[in-house]
Amino acid sequence: MTETDERLRRWRLVLGGGDAEGTGCGLEGVDARMDAALSAVYDQGGKEGGLGASAPRVARWLGDIRTYFPSTVVQVMQKDAIEKLNLTRLLLEPEMLEAVEPDVHLVGTLLALNRVMPDQARESARAVVRKVVDELERRLAQKTRAAVTGALDRSARTHRPKRVADIDWDRTIRANLKNYLPDRNTVVPSRLVGYARRQRSVQREVVLCIDQSGSMAASVVYSSVFGAVLASMRSLKTSLVVFDTAVVDLTDQLHDPVELLFGTQLGGGTDINRAIAYSQGLITRPTDSIFVLISDLYEGGVREEMLRRVAAMTQAGVQVIVLLALSDEGAPFYDHENAAALAAMGVPAFACTPDAFPDLMAAAIERRDIAQWAERHIAVSG
Repeated sequence: MTETDERLRRWRLVLGGGDAEGTGCGLEGVDARMDAALSAVYDQGGKEGGLGASAPRVARWLGDIRTYFPSTVVQVMQKDAIEKLNLTRLLLEPEMLEAVEPDVHLVGTLLALNRVMPDQARESARAVVRKVVDELERRLAQKTRAAVTGALDRSARTHRPKRVADIDWDRTIRANLKNYLPDRNTVVPSRLVGYARRQRSVQREVVLCIDQSGSMAASVVYSSVFGAVLASMRSLKTSLVVFDTAVVDLTDQLHDPVELLFGTQLGGGTDINRAIAYSQGLITRPTDSIFVLISDLYEGGVREEMLRRVAAMTQAGVQVIVLLALSDEGAPFYDHENAAALAAMGVPAFACTPDAFPDLMAAAIERRDIAQWAERHIAVSG
């Protein structure tokens, strides 16, 4: 095949055929089957002439796209098919669940269907969720533990570091600037600042407070995985609550994030004020506590009371962090007025990717300025 023929072939697959596409290129064999798989979702007439409402046909299509496309493309095509062709109902059938490529978005869809899922599909759904959770834990757990452990070690300051490796040179230099010798262009460190060794007792309380509204599905999945990882660390006392108009404490499920996820109920209204009120009751050591609110900030409760509670928490010494999303996609639609009100009291609201979250937690443990951290790492909303 010449370079021109290959280029025409690729354009034909992109354009999808039809009288106006202009390539004049025909497709055969694997190319024809790839084109049929794409057409089932992306052709203008796909809904009528594509997958239809037949579970066997959809299952065959899922098998085809896994054969012809890489897993990242498969996940996008599955998500588009579910949305464009209204295939949600078919996900309740075990045959479908065994054929899909598991990913975070699919888990979110299954959790939204949890209350209407027939018993015969529930075990298949759990297997899908388990596979995604296990993969996320492999990807994120080691980085999270390393970042948090290092931050806990560094957060315990001492003026008598036992080893050179324990000296915080940045803080030591700043503490001894008055001892600067211009003629030698050096600072004489008369006082060392270093890191004490990590203690065995609980050093920080962490409360994850997660909005269950429909747009937050991916955030719920990632938060549950991170919650389980943090809960496995003895130096942290980790609590996790989810909320809509009611508040549910799922802390006792943190040992198993799959069970935790099936304890959530995506969709419904939002009462952030009530969720914060409950979370305040979980905090026993404000100056050693980190409160992470993950929400799009659309408040269905009492807005003024919600803002007063956040202000009270920060004044008591709690490190308050507001994430508009904890996902790879960035911030969803969110309440800009509430985000701006929080920023005005020193609590920036921003979206955080899962890969950045361990470093964010490390910054919070060390009581660094979260607004400055966010400006360096992510675009802050407000």
